[in-house]
Amino acid sequence: MTETSQPTEDLARIIAAARRMGVELDEAEALRWLSAMAADSGGDIVLDAGSGTFGHRVSMLDFSPANLAHFRAVGQIVGFEDRPGVETALALSGSAAQSKIQTNPGDCDYFERVNLHAATREEACRMLAGLMREKALATERGETYRLIEVKFGSSPRDLVHAGKPLARGAAISWTPADIHAGQIAAMTPDGEPSPVLWDDVALDPGWCKLDWVVADPPHGTLANASNMLDVTWEAPDGSITPLDGHLDGYFQEVYLEADSIPIFSKVVRNATPDALDDYVEQLEHEVAKYVTRELNYGKAAKRMYNVFRLTGRYMDAVYLRELFDEPAALLYQVWSLVRTIDDAVNPDDPTTMAEAITQADALITQVASVLDGAEEAAIVKTLVRLRQQLDGDDQGTALSTDAEAARGLLKNLVNSFFHDRLVAVPSINAYIGRLQVEFGEDAAASR
Repeated sequence: MTETSQPTEDLARIIAAARRMGVELDEAEALRWLSAMAADSGGDIVLDAGSGTFGHRVSMLDFSPANLAHFRAVGQIVGFEDRPGVETALALSGSAAQSKIQTNPGDCDYFERVNLHAATREEACRMLAGLMREKALATERGETYRLIEVKFGSSPRDLVHAGKPLARGAAISWTPADIHAGQIAAMTPDGEPSPVLWDDVALDPGWCKLDWVVADPPHGTLANASNMLDVTWEAPDGSITPLDGHLDGYFQEVYLEADSIPIFSKVVRNATPDALDDYVEQLEHEVAKYVTRELNYGKAAKRMYNVFRLTGRYMDAVYLRELFDEPAALLYQVWSLVRTIDDAVNPDDPTTMAEAITQADALITQVASVLDGAEEAAIVKTLVRLRQQLDGDDQGTALSTDAEAARGLLKNLVNSFFHDRLVAVPSINAYIGRLQVEFGEDAAASR
């Protein structure tokens, strides 16, 4: 297919479906993207020499280096540094890595490969525990950021933490105060104190992730910035083993520095031949979750796009590309940023308060530009209440209540927007239906 090719019959159907739903599909851009997807690049990994970024060719097609300086600056906060025995490769993931099509991204998500050289697995786990604690304490707060929480370790038994059940094997969430203390104040289900120590869970690190709220003062904006770690142990014989038992694929990341190609290549060489199939299967489980028991068609659409572009369903992917750039898709960003404002507000720590206020004002304007009538009135009223709380002295519970109310209203609108446009395309509707049936059968079989 070339840029001058006429639309295929399948593309014509997609364009017709888009027009029926009021989606502005750029036919020329769609053909360019389809041509690029069909082209043989000579390899899966592509290096952009101009920007120094690299990644899977499918991911690189959707990445724009326009905000690369900002992403690298935030990367200085969230990323780990190389040192003797520690090799790293930091990448963007999620909507930040799809900046050509997601002009209204949600969070600023990073993914980092951390390869540890050690004599034993236990030594590597202890190294990781030390690195994560050091990183968390060093970036607890700064001029433009504040640490929110860290995921580290798996619960050794059924517990209750922060008033919520924490099942055995579940990921443990640590606040900065918990990390300073080196333990979480958990209880048994019977109410007996049962603290969990940071060092005690080091040998079962599980899901490793750090979350911050980051301000961009020149633009008056906020974002939740996260860094999910894929940690491997390199033994003296050169063998590489994931500490959580699973080596993540490389099909969604855009790596920020060409200098990390050697560590990236060394680690992903150990991926199984079924890595792509495993990745797609994982994504489909997430899609199924978001179209059944945790309805969120916006999140489902984002994951479906990754499935479709990696499995050759390019016509469906082209349609989803356009959905993310629709004005109403801005509501997905607003929904995400309301949580960010809630995370940013701390009366005892004004680090991100100015940006929280500016961001709230911007959200009100953005909602008004997209909606009208009763929907706009309800959401704007809730956002105005949220904005007023930011100027008050009693943010705390009142702010969280208004933030949750605004997110609830926005989530319903986001669901309706994406649901209606997804089911309008027969092939996508059939795909959703298949997953709903399979997911229902799996859930029934597990009961």
